Amino acid sequence: MLLFKNKIMENTKVIKNIKLTNTQIFSGFFWRLAERCGSQGISFIVMLILARMLGPEEYGTVALVTVVINILQVFVDSGLGNALIQKKNADDIDFSTVFYFNCSVCLLIYVLLFFLAPFIAVFYHNDSLTNLIRVLSISVIISGVRNVQQAIIARGLLYQKFFLSTAWGTIISAIIGITMAYCDAGIWALVMQQLSNICVGTIVLWHIVPWRPHWVFSINRLRLLYTYAWKLLVSALLDTCCNNLQQLIVGKFYSPMDLAFFNQGKKFPEILVANIDTSINGVLLPVMSQEQDNKTRIKSMARRAIKVSSFLIWPLMVGTILVAEPLIRVLLTDKWVPMVPFLKIFCLYFALWPIHTVNLSSINAIGRSDIFLKLELVKKCVEFLILATTMYFEPLVIAYGILLAGVIGTFINAYPNKDFLAYSYNDQFRDIYPYVLVSISMGCCLYPVRWLGLGDVITITVDVLGGCIIYLALSKLFNLESYLYMEEIFLTRVKRHRF
Repeated sequence: MLLFKNKIMENTKVIKNIKLTNTQIFSGFFWRLAERCGSQGISFIVMLILARMLGPEEYGTVALVTVVINILQVFVDSGLGNALIQKKNADDIDFSTVFYFNCSVCLLIYVLLFFLAPFIAVFYHNDSLTNLIRVLSISVIISGVRNVQQAIIARGLLYQKFFLSTAWGTIISAIIGITMAYCDAGIWALVMQQLSNICVGTIVLWHIVPWRPHWVFSINRLRLLYTYAWKLLVSALLDTCCNNLQQLIVGKFYSPMDLAFFNQGKKFPEILVANIDTSINGVLLPVMSQEQDNKTRIKSMARRAIKVSSFLIWPLMVGTILVAEPLIRVLLTDKWVPMVPFLKIFCLYFALWPIHTVNLSSINAIGRSDIFLKLELVKKCVEFLILATTMYFEPLVIAYGILLAGVIGTFINAYPNKDFLAYSYNDQFRDIYPYVLVSISMGCCLYPVRWLGLGDVITITVDVLGGCIIYLALSKLFNLESYLYMEEIFLTRVKRHRF
């Protein structure tokens, strides 16, 4: 018994919350960004290759399967991952309890999906979905096994470890997916590429993160964590259901090809924004949680995060809108051109993400998951109302409805911080608008390029290089705060030759 207690104490040192330094914060952001960019970059290349070899219909079919799995996947975390990050004194009993609870929930979810698979196939009038669901839903079980390790990494900003696991998973799954597609495996190439990614990543993560669960389980600890987590669970469930309901409706009332154009048009900008947004949020929540009693400090971090993410995301989205059509023709061929209107709409939608993410992270960090849930309830009522109004027209109208809901949602998410952090609408607008104006100015300068008839590849090259030069020049000219901040960090790191 004494040996067991000593082992728990030793294990707790691995997960103990430590005071994070500025160097650790920047290093965490750097490795998180590297992990996201590396993973999404390779996945993006694989998607391009598979999209050329397969086509919209196969992608649309897989999207139908993932709709159901994504909804049930919410229960894998159950909000407990964020609860472990937010709790200051979380120990090995907390982590082991969450591990066993998550694994049990995941097994139940898989059994449920296994038996529901034929009924889902009947709903979509596609018998081939049964086996696809039963195989792809194995990812739910694997997600439960890795959830606690991810929370440990986030608490200590140890994203270099996550970078390694993601890199191995992405590379090996890319090889498997492309090889199977080359061997005419069809839709199973997409399924096995996704499944092998999470399998390999989990194996590597367990190898490099030293924490291991012990035979301890505390109902009281679970109940305490759930006082914070259940609100996040309901919020995540509402968000996931609403997002996937959009795809479900497109897949049900329209064709798999329509769903493919809708889904891929959303995925392109989401990949670009998620790399930056997830990296910032992955650092923001644990750092803010340490300062949860210092509202002034949290407000300062929130303002910095909104400015930096806007500085990076807005030019990306404006630039993507600018090169959308020639880019799709070059990367995916003419058969994917119908996704261009969706791509442009969702670029505007995801440009608003910095406001959503930073405001919600601030609310979570101070422990107000109850407010987080109330915000989600209000937003989902708005989204469901807009979706119910647009669903009977066409997929493009549904996309415009999602954009409208996103705009309304920014005001809803920002509202509580008027009181919590004294961070008003006007303050947030002043922090964001310089980057929006400079990004739009960049787009206006480059728009006439498509009148020159230079060809797709040259047009893309001119837009990308010209956009970078113009945006950085305007940022320097107007002394944009985030530009000067990132320039200072970059020069400092170059002088030190380390991150």
